[in-house]
Amino acid sequence: MTDNDVWPNGMPETGQTAHRSRRVTARDIELFTDISGDLNPLHYDEEVAKATPFGEIVVQGGITSAILNAVVAEDLPGPGTVFLQVNWSFKAPVRPGDTITGEVEVRTARADKPITELLTRVIRDDGTVVLEGDAVCYTMPIRT
Repeated sequence: MTDNDVWPNGMPETGQTAHRSRRVTARDIELFTDISGDLNPLHYDEEVAKATPFGEIVVQGGITSAILNAVVAEDLPGPGTVFLQVNWSFKAPVRPGDTITGEVEVRTARADKPITELLTRVIRDDGTVVLEGDAVCYTMPIRT
């Protein structure tokens, strides 16, 4: 079995990185609520949010982490990739209007199976790390 049999688009290399950015909007909160049912007033009620340590509206954690789904599925390891396991720590809030960047770095890639271990993080446009941790991914071949 060759690397091309296991990794049709090439095996990722240790240390390889990828990133992707997007601006988060109030509409993202609405869409995520439609999907998840998360109606926490921290995401909608400015008065409630002001009375918390956050001091203002914050987006759901699922919106923050979703950028990592895009990075692994589109960039590295790439199409056909799904998360098998994640270990994420949320470090700071993200608010509507923030631009976030998801970053991944290959820690290991198996030659015998299309499995990668990644370092992951999400950074706010002011340089604050808002999420960090690691993930294990599986990449299946996609036939188009």
